[in-house]
Amino acid sequence: MNIKRRQPLGIELVKKGIVTGEHIQKALEYQEKNPNVKIGDALAILGLANPEILIKAVGEILGEKSIYLKNSDITIDIAEYLPLDLMKRYKAIPFQVEGGKIKVCFADIRNNQVNINNIRMLMLNKGLVMDEYIGFESNVDEFLRRYEAQISKNFDDLEKTDSVTDLVDNMIKFGIEKRASDIHIEPQVDSVRVRFRIDGELFTMAKIAKEKQAQMIGRLKAISNMHQEKQDSQDGRILIYDNYNIRVSSQKNIYGEKFVLRLLKKSSKIRDIFELGFPYDEQTLNKAINKRNSITIMAAPTGEGKTTTLYSILDYLNNESLNITTIEEPVEIRIPGLNQIEIEKNIRFADSLRTILRQDPDIILVGEIRDKETAEIAVQAGQTGHYVLSTIHTIDSIEVITRLRKMGVSDYDISSTVGTTISQRLVRRMCPKCRRERPFSSREKEIIRNIGNKYGINYDLENNVTYDAIGCEYCNNSGYYERIGIFEVLNITDEIKDLIIHGASTLEIRKKALEGMYKPIIVDGIQKVIDGETNLEELNRKLLVYNNL
Repeated sequence: MNIKRRQPLGIELVKKGIVTGEHIQKALEYQEKNPNVKIGDALAILGLANPEILIKAVGEILGEKSIYLKNSDITIDIAEYLPLDLMKRYKAIPFQVEGGKIKVCFADIRNNQVNINNIRMLMLNKGLVMDEYIGFESNVDEFLRRYEAQISKNFDDLEKTDSVTDLVDNMIKFGIEKRASDIHIEPQVDSVRVRFRIDGELFTMAKIAKEKQAQMIGRLKAISNMHQEKQDSQDGRILIYDNYNIRVSSQKNIYGEKFVLRLLKKSSKIRDIFELGFPYDEQTLNKAINKRNSITIMAAPTGEGKTTTLYSILDYLNNESLNITTIEEPVEIRIPGLNQIEIEKNIRFADSLRTILRQDPDIILVGEIRDKETAEIAVQAGQTGHYVLSTIHTIDSIEVITRLRKMGVSDYDISSTVGTTISQRLVRRMCPKCRRERPFSSREKEIIRNIGNKYGINYDLENNVTYDAIGCEYCNNSGYYERIGIFEVLNITDEIKDLIIHGASTLEIRKKALEGMYKPIIVDGIQKVIDGETNLEELNRKLLVYNNL
């Protein structure tokens, strides 16, 4: 960007009547002692003008949008869009998202185009167009200091303790307290970074002194029954915390050994399928899952809650008249009345499934269909009177057909056995304690109506509001608390079976499905935005709504 102006910024500010010549002189004297401080920042630091009026004038002179950041301006969880290290390096703070655009405040726009372009590309990868604003460096630095302090304040006790045993114990207990699903312990060049995954997102919680790294690794290996000397990847378990079965994975990296702890509750309550967010009524649910001689397959990428939904389905179906058997790796939740089998190391799903078929099961849950052999035995089970539930990694319910074909399952077996495929994603729920209500913007209404028109749905927007994520202590300053599922359900009708058996493409199958009751996952996502469960920005983060209109 080429900035052209005839006179120095200070003179332009005097001409606008924002400051006096005497003010400029004081700012220049301050600059002599602090040569890296720009004239506008110097005026703001010295309190020689109202900072909000001052930055507005600076923006007008430079031909840029401008902002003096206040707490109320930041309406998003900034860590969701930029990690702290990049914010500090680029002197940039994302502060607001609306209608596919993200507003980012930079301390320097004139001499910062490379960094601005880097962040612009990062935002585009998230499906967002960046709108840059200029701000005072002192204002940006103040927010970054406060944000960093907020991140680390809860871990002060960890840094102070001399006992590595206490450090590791406090870290795990704090993770449990904060509802973390995973704890990442990552050796860096000069520290050990600790991050928690909460509601699907990673948050940096602490940086532990590098000199404690070896002792931390030793302690983790000791309590998870790992080999102390071995540095190759290992798996272990920590069983010393009440009601928790903690899976531990280690992997060597260039700075040491990284550990990931998966925090699994032994007696987690099975959540009702409708509480998880299943969008249809009980009649539709029964049509989708209460079947025999068929397979129901849950489809989603890793970490999107497939197993949790399957547990809810099993709990819904469970009664004394049925023999329900599961094959899992591992058994994450124990359900009374079920026969749950945990796969041992080096044992395949296919081998266990063959054995289970001799155990007179009515319903079988196979943790995951990973290969042709497991798929074929699952098909065989479905064809011989059993009801099989399983998961598969695909992007949606229709692509399950393609995935099975690529595994080598015949079109005949797919059409004759697969009864229902369900796809889901998890989106974060708005925090009920700090969410801020506002009307839908015109851009948001346009997006929602375009999606509705595409799929023949008339969304009611006039009588509904949406919410901004603000952040408070209750939600770890993220603006979100827990997650809810968004779903799509494909019932394999006779018409779709006929297309499959004749080798039709997924495009042809999708077209036929849309003529019936099938609605893609974005339809349920939009409804949950309208219902106030989540917002359009969170939905866009998962489904790239703005990129697919």
